[in-house]
Amino acid sequence: MALHPASNLPPDASGMADDALLDIVQRQTARFFWEGAHPVSGLARDRQKTTADPNNDLAAIGGTGFGVMAIVIATERHWVEPDAALSRLHAMLDLLECTPRYRGMFAHFVNGRTGETVPFRYRDDGADIVETTLLFQGLICAREYFAGADEPRTRLRQRIDRLLAEADWAWFTRGGNHLYWHWSPKHGWAMGHPIGGWNECLLAFVLAAGSARHPVDPQVFHSGFAGSEGFRNGRDYHGIALPLGMNFGGPLFFAHYSFCGLDPRGLKDRHADYWQQNVRHTLINQRHCVLNPHGYAGYGADCWGLTSSHGPRRYGAHAPDHDLGVITPSAALSSFPYAPAEAMQALRGFLKRPRRRIWGRFGFVDAFSESRNWFARSYLAVNQGPIVAMIENYRTGLLWNLFMRAPEVRRGLMRLGFSTPHMPTEPPAKVTNHEAGATIKQEERHVHEHARLRA
Repeated sequence: MALHPASNLPPDASGMADDALLDIVQRQTARFFWEGAHPVSGLARDRQKTTADPNNDLAAIGGTGFGVMAIVIATERHWVEPDAALSRLHAMLDLLECTPRYRGMFAHFVNGRTGETVPFRYRDDGADIVETTLLFQGLICAREYFAGADEPRTRLRQRIDRLLAEADWAWFTRGGNHLYWHWSPKHGWAMGHPIGGWNECLLAFVLAAGSARHPVDPQVFHSGFAGSEGFRNGRDYHGIALPLGMNFGGPLFFAHYSFCGLDPRGLKDRHADYWQQNVRHTLINQRHCVLNPHGYAGYGADCWGLTSSHGPRRYGAHAPDHDLGVITPSAALSSFPYAPAEAMQALRGFLKRPRRRIWGRFGFVDAFSESRNWFARSYLAVNQGPIVAMIENYRTGLLWNLFMRAPEVRRGLMRLGFSTPHMPTEPPAKVTNHEAGATIKQEERHVHEHARLRA
């Protein structure tokens, strides 16, 4: 089943209203996760081609999380019928439930037909807690959205709750103050990758702290992540002070992945104001492209955005301090909440490029380099997904509002000492381990009952 037909993008889109243009971009991009999904399971393919589906079964766990959010948005905007969305989500869960998990965590890649783990690289053939986090982000949004009392919705929530409950976050600390990214059934902890420095991983710590069964100690966040080398910055770039992270902020997906569900507006703790962090990171990225110190063709106010993507030779983590002349549309388009005027200027600028090379069946191609006369012939799940999600958050706040009311999210934020307009400022009452289970169940019933009339 295809998404309901979208309005055609005219050859000259310059006269279109902003909202109409955003609607077309969102809907066309969401097709990646509907028509472009794996034909058996509905999981998100890691990548797609501009001309035809790939001849493999490679599915991405993090990309699937973005796909679930795209389905929620498509349902809310009446691009798909609710029954069709529920059917697709149940089909996805059918495979996810039988996919090998490692202490409740999924691998980076799985076979979309069989569910078998597909190694990402040598030694990376087991748990990936960051990809699992991105999957859970989408599933939590779906659970909160489909809150009705009928059997398909009730069963959907139950299935999602079981997956969330089985994730043993505490085990991935190895008994210390670090959260480890990977574990392999063949190689154990050989990758030795504690998560540190400012990056895309904030949400993993929120979910880990908010887990009902296997929570981590708050010091895993405060000492292991926020206290790690490379977390704080404080220097100026192009006249903009950057609170956290690497020089110039790094690839722009740092401001997107965790924040498709986690609302950065007013999100603060003792380490940072995360809205200011993301806005400043975005503006540094945009300013770099406007100043264009390397003289790359095409760069400017109507063509900016550096983040990880395909390139003329290989995949790369593009950023101001690693600028190879490759613009990734997702970088600017996923930044609408942070810099709406600059993002809209980029969107309209992208449409002035050769239409057949930059736009296709799933929206804007992954990346392009006018200096090399190269346009990707591919799309990536982890770049297409944030476009749909973050434009929706800019327009309506839908995903932010769903995610921020989830019990495990609120619990994690409170335990870590965050403040946000979505929840009271009073610290949570201390409860014993014996009392915690009953408290959590009551909270979950309250949230789901309060939201039941929505769907």
